[in-house]
Amino acid sequence: MPVSRTAHGYLTAALVVAIWTGFILVSRQGGVTPLTAWDLMAIRYGTAAAILLPIYALRMKFPLFTRRRVCLAAVGGLGYALLAFSGFKRTPATHAAILLPGLLPFAVALAAWPVLGERPGARRWLGLAVIAAGVLCLGIDAFRGNGGLGPGDLLVTGASLAWAGYTVLARRWAADPRETTVAVALLTALAYLPVYAAFLPKHISTVALPEIAGQAVYQGVVATIVQMLLYIRAVALIGPTRLGTLMALVPALAGFAAVPALGEALGDWLAAGLVLVTAGALLCNAPRLALPGRRGSRAAARQPSSPPGVKS
Repeated sequence: MPVSRTAHGYLTAALVVAIWTGFILVSRQGGVTPLTAWDLMAIRYGTAAAILLPIYALRMKFPLFTRRRVCLAAVGGLGYALLAFSGFKRTPATHAAILLPGLLPFAVALAAWPVLGERPGARRWLGLAVIAAGVLCLGIDAFRGNGGLGPGDLLVTGASLAWAGYTVLARRWAADPRETTVAVALLTALAYLPVYAAFLPKHISTVALPEIAGQAVYQGVVATIVQMLLYIRAVALIGPTRLGTLMALVPALAGFAAVPALGEALGDWLAAGLVLVTAGALLCNAPRLALPGRRGSRAAARQPSSPPGVKS
């Protein structure tokens, strides 16, 4: 039985959520090593570029320096990564886990409204409110043990806004997943790696090779290449606002997974946040049901069906 376009979209989105959850955990793990944020960003895009450059040169060869691709790379590659990794350097990872994906549903919904004309309905506003309550619970759990807001939190918030802009622009321009993935990785590497090599502080030589290899595989391959391909595909299949609400699951899942993976404690606020964020995301994405007795359902029942090939 063939999988519907919507089901395919939600399956792709689930993989994106899983990869982002892993990104939070892997970045937390990398934070306990001497690697700087600049090192992690260089590992991420250096690995991705090393893999994708031969593919681009030998098989793809599409125009790289177009206005739209440069814009997507500036927002979703260089801008997002600089803000995110700089934020991770200045704020606890628990703060970043809340602010980066947790604010994404609201940023995407607000950006998609004027750009794409996707105005949230009453049910989606309700779902976003439930997600907000869950993010608040997660924030209480994270912030009460790690101080208040600081510059790093503002940087991570900026990263969330940058990714929201990238999401909406990718949908607006119907960006091809493969070409966009290659273009963002190569253009970001081209802009960043020379600056990193010449000017930025480096601790990469003090870290064991297995740690660098692990970060390279996840940051450079999984979180950059695989995730970018899946993300653009999911945006095309289910739209940016639906995907954005599903991304709200990431901070709760990352916090929950950190219990066995990193030995962190599962408090009451974290558990409550997990439940609320999950409920809000499901509410935003549940299919509309035509309930018996509703005016819309009776009207639909009286409405003659459209002829084959004609949209109603």
